[in-house]
Amino acid sequence: MDAAIATAEQREAEQQRGEEQRPPTPDRVVERGIGQAAPPAEVHVSGCHMARNTRPVTREQALQALVAGVRACIHCRPDPP
Repeated sequence: MDAAIATAEQREAEQQRGEEQRPPTPDRVVERGIGQAAPPAEVHVSGCHMARNTRPVTREQALQALVAGVRACIHCRPDPP
């Protein structure tokens, strides 16, 4: 019985450490175009249900992409306010 409790406590501690060490969720993501050398296709807010094949970017990178002419998703509206 004591071994089961110790195992459960160890799992809980490991899970807590994992959550603390997880990198923060990015604010924005850029959807990649088709092909390896394709330019970005669209900028999304992280977690947008329309985003596929994405990579995380900083807010500044997302703004640069928007200024450079990359489309903003019409569903999540990642444009700056």
